[in-house]
Amino acid sequence: MLQIFNSLTRRKEPFTPLEPGKVRMYVCGMTVYDYCHLGHARVLVVFDMVYRYLQNAGYEVTYVRNITDVDDKIIRRAAEQGVPITELTERFIEAMHEDAAMLGVRPPTLEPRATAHITEIVAMVEQLLERGHAYQAENGDLYYQVSSFAGYGRLSGKHPADLRAGARVEVDEHKRDALDFVLWKATKPGEPAWESPWGPGRPGWHIECSAMSTHCLGAHFDIHGGGADLQFPHHDNEIAQSEGATGEPFVNVWMHNGFVRINDEKMSKSLGNFFTVREILTRYRAEEIRYFILTSHYRSPLNYDDTHLDNARAALTRLYTALRGLPVAQPAGGEAFRARFTAAMDDDFNTPEALAVLFDMAREVNRLRETDELAAAALGSELRQLSAVLGLLQDNADEVLRAGAASNAAQQGPSDAEIDALIQQRADARKARDFATADRIRDQLQEAGVVLEDSAAGTLWRRE
Repeated sequence: MLQIFNSLTRRKEPFTPLEPGKVRMYVCGMTVYDYCHLGHARVLVVFDMVYRYLQNAGYEVTYVRNITDVDDKIIRRAAEQGVPITELTERFIEAMHEDAAMLGVRPPTLEPRATAHITEIVAMVEQLLERGHAYQAENGDLYYQVSSFAGYGRLSGKHPADLRAGARVEVDEHKRDALDFVLWKATKPGEPAWESPWGPGRPGWHIECSAMSTHCLGAHFDIHGGGADLQFPHHDNEIAQSEGATGEPFVNVWMHNGFVRINDEKMSKSLGNFFTVREILTRYRAEEIRYFILTSHYRSPLNYDDTHLDNARAALTRLYTALRGLPVAQPAGGEAFRARFTAAMDDDFNTPEALAVLFDMAREVNRLRETDELAAAALGSELRQLSAVLGLLQDNADEVLRAGAASNAAQQGPSDAEIDALIQQRADARKARDFATADRIRDQLQEAGVVLEDSAAGTLWRRE
């Protein structure tokens, strides 16, 4: 049975959806003012993996991943670039979709945008006012009154008394309490605004997710996910808003993926170690990035360096090599492997262990090739099926291996046609027993980064 670590209870729990056979899941998506960085890529890939596995387990999944298309950062960036906010956000929404597709991330069931749900946001703020959880300050802004909600901070484990004493809490003279946070901001010159009962203004960031998630999935749903950095204050605030407005429990299972580190340092623009997905894609295939992300358990820190990406490349090369040249066959012979794979994934989505099962399958495929090609092909099909649950090994093996490291960069060295011609020359030389010429051609190709693999079916090649 699937067990998921629940950030709220801080333990693994058997997963039982509210409605049998159906799962409702919300994940905090991108704030679209710049290109996706590696931290965004991890959220996209991790919860795509969860989405795929739940579907593979037979659940009907409604997966909602929102877009924040209005907030302070977006307004500042649009002003810096001298463009309308909608032009900025549309550009980066399109870029995000391109990056996600490259990483093999399936589109969510629903992708609500904050600006399309102002009506729901206003309605939720009205509910909070009616229930005594919100107030309007003298400056026209509306705030959530944290002291009105018992148990605030229970997700992050932060206690209001400690937070009030800490220097991290922003002090605003218009608040009744340093912990109170904005729900609705009164209009300011040059900022977008929508009509509301309190005059024109725009939503605060936290209320956007509460309104969109409850609108799309109901007041009480199964899974809410996001990066670990969102536990406080964003997700604590979501709980306070949603439960304060509806009077119902908000979410059963909270999932948070770990931080991304660069060469063992926290990824940060200020440290100059900040990588966008597009920068990494100039040197590595998208599938290599996805594989690298899945090599760490989703709750663990993910340490990025070139060595780890190189290891991902080598690992995928081994897996694709096992599949290369196999005839099409019905999946068979993988029952024991499938049971191990499922056990790993049922243990809080343990992708490192699931990947280890794929390698064991690849080794068995290679062993079977020597004695029973049909059995090898059947197990290879099983390998592809299980890999699909992780979004891996769905490309043509021969094309991947021939492309090698040059697939995302300008092709260097001999072309495919030149390599094929040299391999034919080598075959002719070997047939004529001119082994010196055959060896020279192999060495020439090796120096150009082309590896030859001789087999009973002929000579295959791949780029390093």
